[in-house]
Amino acid sequence: MSNQLEKVKELIQLREKARLGGGEKRIDSQHKKGKYTARERVAMLLDEGSFEEFDMFVQHRCANFGLEKETYLGDGVVTGYGTIDGRMVYVYAQDFTVFGGSLSETMAQKICKIMDQAMKMGAPVIGINDSGGARIQEGVNALAGYAEIFQRNILASGVVPQISAIFGPCAGGAVYSPALTDFTIMTKGTSYMFLTGPKVVKTVTGEDVTQEQLGGAGVHTSKSGVAHFAVDTEEDGLNLIKRLLGFLPQNNLEEPPIMETNDPIDRLEDSLNEIIPDSPNKPYDMYEVIGAIVDDGIFLDVQRDFAANIITGFARFNGISVGIVANQPKVLAGVLDINASRKAARFVRFCDAFNIPLVTLVDVPGFLPGTGQEYGAVILHGAKLLYAYGEATVPKIAVTLRKSYGGAYCVMSSKHLRGDINYAWPTAEIAVMGPSGAIEVLFNKEVAAAEDPKAVAAEKEKEYRDAFANPYNAAKYGYIDDVIEPRNTRFRVIRALQSLATKKLMNPAKKHDNLPL
Repeated sequence: MSNQLEKVKELIQLREKARLGGGEKRIDSQHKKGKYTARERVAMLLDEGSFEEFDMFVQHRCANFGLEKETYLGDGVVTGYGTIDGRMVYVYAQDFTVFGGSLSETMAQKICKIMDQAMKMGAPVIGINDSGGARIQEGVNALAGYAEIFQRNILASGVVPQISAIFGPCAGGAVYSPALTDFTIMTKGTSYMFLTGPKVVKTVTGEDVTQEQLGGAGVHTSKSGVAHFAVDTEEDGLNLIKRLLGFLPQNNLEEPPIMETNDPIDRLEDSLNEIIPDSPNKPYDMYEVIGAIVDDGIFLDVQRDFAANIITGFARFNGISVGIVANQPKVLAGVLDINASRKAARFVRFCDAFNIPLVTLVDVPGFLPGTGQEYGAVILHGAKLLYAYGEATVPKIAVTLRKSYGGAYCVMSSKHLRGDINYAWPTAEIAVMGPSGAIEVLFNKEVAAAEDPKAVAAEKEKEYRDAFANPYNAAKYGYIDDVIEPRNTRFRVIRALQSLATKKLMNPAKKHDNLPL
């Protein structure tokens, strides 16, 4: 055999060795836990045959605590680029079979390399996390590696979409990279995220808590809002990433992809003419409204289980990708609170960063009262949502379905926060407060002194409702552009989006803003 063929054979053998990661035994162990290996995950995520790998032969350089005696090609992370539905993405997947996926200086360098490349090429970055944390033997070099990754997450924010999949442990400093990215997906039962583990918690606070209770998918998608999606299987998670990317542009200088649809623009939804209950205190399901007006009823719900009193997610109108923000009357009467404000503000800012128009469906009775909210700084958190809408320069369309009271009226994409097109249904009530509250303020003495206080209150309430609890008062001042027939909402939103396709609006030049935090 010639010398050249020998060298080619050696290369093929090295590649086979690198593809085995920590070896067959550890691969079997990964499978027994119901988890795929890093390479299997990358293969499932990307178009077949499209993956181009970087740094397959990288090895760690650590000589502490006997680590020099154990090295693996690739050093615990698979990195490179490929395509999803023909569109380029950069990806890294931590390999739990190598040192428990722990982060070393060289692993961080591999991850940083593809993040730098993604920024230059203007392509999304997908990180698949499955790691025991920092490689302790490397000391500060491992911590430096984390900080280098965080710095790139920060610079890439709002430039290219960043998606994190948590398919195993993610603890300590490792959690900050997903927290800095745009969307985080967790698997139920096999993934967790926390800064300090159960043992440290027990030592410091005395609390007995399991990994699942402390930082499982259920906790982070319902209580903390750290994760956006919880999925049953890794396949579901990878398919969700593909779906999500279908709504997004490659980067902040591009428009989102337009999808062909056979759903007619002028499809009328007669059910919407009767969906609002006669009683203003009765709920209805906002998901029914969304499903009725978007293309083919398809809606990708973001953070469904967190702050369910507000709905955020992606849909299309005549093939155009939009972000939808909608109050949900079925949960807490659709009131705004700390978590709803945080959830919606982050979503609005994401859409604005990536040129995705915003469609807002309004039915909000106000902000949630009480010491719990006030002590928790509902003022600042509510201001985040106000700020997000006010700063957004993408097309903004709002439809007020029923209530829009007080400060919450201002916050929900009002005309005064540069809303482009603001519609209202005939059932809309736009006022400083609801009729009963207003009567207490305006006619308190009159009602108290009357022979029949209930009758006088009811009469005054009707007066107030006739004067203010309708859309025409706001329309009189031009704050509502048109009052529309509910069944015609889809058509009017699509026409509005078409008219706003050429919108150009710039915010004042500044180093950066100072968002209330």
